[in-house]
Amino acid sequence: MPRILAIDYGTKRTGLAVTDPLQLIATPLDTIHSKDLLSFLQNYAQKEEVEGFVIGMPKKLNGEEALLKPAIIGLQRTLKKMFPAQTVELIDERFSSVMAIQALKLQGAKRKDLDTKEGNIDKVSATILLQDYLRMKSI
Repeated sequence: MPRILAIDYGTKRTGLAVTDPLQLIATPLDTIHSKDLLSFLQNYAQKEEVEGFVIGMPKKLNGEEALLKPAIIGLQRTLKKMFPAQTVELIDERFSSVMAIQALKLQGAKRKDLDTKEGNIDKVSATILLQDYLRMKSI
Protein backbone atom coordinates (compact mmCIF):
# COMPACT_ATOMS: atom_id res chain seq x y z
CA MET A 1 0.00 0.00 0.00
CA PRO A 2 1.40 3.45 -0.85
CA ARG A 3 2.27 6.10 1.71
CA ILE A 4 0.60 9.42 2.52
CA LEU A 5 2.87 12.43 2.95
CA ALA A 6 1.98 15.44 5.12
CA ILE A 7 3.30 18.94 4.56
CA ASP A 8 3.51 21.66 7.21
CA TYR A 9 4.40 24.51 4.85
CA GLY A 10 6.11 27.68 5.99
CA THR A 11 7.70 30.57 4.14
CA LYS A 12 11.21 29.50 5.27
CA ARG A 13 10.96 25.87 6.38
CA THR A 14 8.61 23.02 5.63
CA GLY A 15 8.07 20.04 7.88
CA LEU A 16 7.29 16.67 6.33
CA ALA A 17 5.84 13.46 7.74
CA VAL A 18 4.90 10.18 6.14
CA THR A 19 2.86 7.09 6.91
CA ASP A 20 4.14 3.57 6.95
CA PRO A 21 3.14 1.50 3.88
CA LEU A 22 0.02 0.24 5.72
CA GLN A 23 -1.03 3.83 6.47
CA LEU A 24 -1.34 3.14 10.18
CA ILE A 25 1.48 5.18 11.71
CA ALA A 26 2.66 8.72 10.98
CA THR A 27 6.34 9.47 11.49
CA PRO A 28 8.47 12.58 11.00
CA LEU A 29 10.31 12.57 7.69
CA ASP A 30 12.35 15.76 7.39
CA THR A 31 12.43 19.54 7.63
CA ILE A 32 13.64 21.27 4.49
CA HIS A 33 13.95 24.77 3.09
CA SER A 34 10.63 25.62 1.48
CA LYS A 35 12.35 26.57 -1.77
CA ASP A 36 13.51 22.95 -2.06
CA LEU A 37 10.10 21.38 -1.40
CA LEU A 38 9.02 20.50 -4.92
CA SER A 39 12.31 18.88 -5.90
CA PHE A 40 12.36 16.96 -2.59
CA LEU A 41 8.85 15.65 -3.24
CA GLN A 42 9.72 14.62 -6.80
CA ASN A 43 12.77 12.70 -5.59
CA TYR A 44 10.85 11.09 -2.74
CA ALA A 45 8.00 10.00 -5.03
CA GLN A 46 10.51 8.33 -7.34
CA LYS A 47 11.81 6.22 -4.44
CA GLU A 48 8.57 5.56 -2.55
CA GLU A 49 5.02 5.01 -3.75
CA VAL A 50 2.90 7.95 -2.59
CA GLU A 51 -0.90 7.77 -2.59
CA GLY A 52 -1.49 11.37 -1.68
CA PHE A 53 -0.46 14.55 0.07
CA VAL A 54 -2.00 16.32 3.04
CA ILE A 55 -1.19 20.01 3.41
CA GLY A 56 -1.78 21.92 6.63
CA MET A 57 -3.99 24.99 6.15
CA PRO A 58 -3.26 27.51 8.90
CA LYS A 59 -6.25 29.28 10.40
CA LYS A 60 -6.60 31.91 13.08
CA LEU A 61 -8.23 30.97 16.37
CA ASN A 62 -11.49 32.56 15.23
CA GLY A 63 -11.53 30.30 12.14
CA GLU A 64 -10.48 32.97 9.64
CA GLU A 65 -7.91 32.01 7.05
CA ALA A 66 -4.29 32.95 7.80
CA LEU A 67 -1.99 35.02 5.61
CA LEU A 68 -0.38 31.88 4.16
CA LYS A 69 -3.62 30.78 2.49
CA PRO A 70 -2.67 31.97 -1.04
CA ALA A 71 0.69 30.18 -0.82
CA ILE A 72 -0.96 26.98 0.43
CA ILE A 73 -3.58 27.07 -2.35
CA GLY A 74 -0.78 27.65 -4.88
CA LEU A 75 1.13 24.68 -3.48
CA GLN A 76 -1.97 22.52 -3.68
CA ARG A 77 -2.49 23.44 -7.35
CA THR A 78 1.16 22.81 -8.17
CA LEU A 79 1.12 19.39 -6.52
CA LYS A 80 -2.07 18.43 -8.37
CA LYS A 81 -0.30 19.25 -11.65
CA MET A 82 2.95 17.50 -10.69
CA PHE A 83 1.21 14.42 -9.28
CA PRO A 84 -2.12 14.06 -11.15
CA ALA A 85 -2.70 10.48 -9.94
CA GLN A 86 -2.35 11.40 -6.25
CA THR A 87 -4.81 13.14 -3.96
CA VAL A 88 -3.87 16.53 -2.52
CA GLU A 89 -5.97 17.50 0.48
CA LEU A 90 -5.97 20.40 2.92
CA ILE A 91 -6.39 19.93 6.66
CA ASP A 92 -6.81 22.46 9.48
CA GLU A 93 -3.48 22.88 11.25
CA ARG A 94 -4.57 25.43 13.84
CA PHE A 95 -2.88 23.89 16.88
CA SER A 96 -0.25 21.59 15.36
CA SER A 97 2.75 23.79 16.24
CA VAL A 98 1.61 24.24 19.83
CA MET A 99 1.09 20.49 20.14
CA ALA A 100 4.51 19.86 18.57
CA ILE A 101 6.21 22.12 21.12
CA GLN A 102 4.40 20.31 23.93
CA ALA A 103 5.46 16.93 22.53
CA LEU A 104 9.10 18.03 22.29
CA LYS A 105 8.98 19.32 25.87
CA LEU A 106 7.60 15.97 27.00
CA GLN A 107 10.58 14.35 25.31
CA GLY A 108 12.90 16.51 27.41
CA ALA A 109 13.59 19.51 25.19
CA LYS A 110 14.30 22.61 27.28
CA ARG A 111 12.56 25.88 26.50
CA LYS A 112 15.83 27.51 25.38
CA ASP A 113 16.54 24.54 23.10
CA LEU A 114 13.26 24.88 21.21
CA ASP A 115 14.67 27.81 19.23
CA THR A 116 17.46 25.59 17.91
CA LYS A 117 15.07 22.72 17.32
CA GLU A 118 12.66 24.58 15.05
CA GLY A 119 13.24 22.01 12.36
CA ASN A 120 12.00 19.41 14.81
CA ILE A 121 8.91 21.51 15.54
CA ASP A 122 8.08 21.63 11.81
CA LYS A 123 8.35 17.90 11.18
CA VAL A 124 6.57 17.03 14.44
CA SER A 125 3.79 19.44 13.41
CA ALA A 126 3.54 17.61 10.08
CA THR A 127 3.34 14.31 11.98
CA ILE A 128 0.48 15.63 14.11
CA LEU A 129 -1.33 16.79 10.96
CA LEU A 130 -0.92 13.36 9.45
CA GLN A 131 -2.11 11.58 12.60
CA ASP A 132 -5.21 13.80 12.61
CA TYR A 133 -5.80 13.01 8.94
CA LEU A 134 -5.48 9.26 9.51
CA ARG A 135 -7.86 9.49 12.45
CA MET A 136 -10.46 11.39 10.37
CA LYS A 137 -10.03 8.95 7.48
CA SER A 138 -10.74 5.96 9.73
CA ILE A 139 -14.01 7.35 11.10
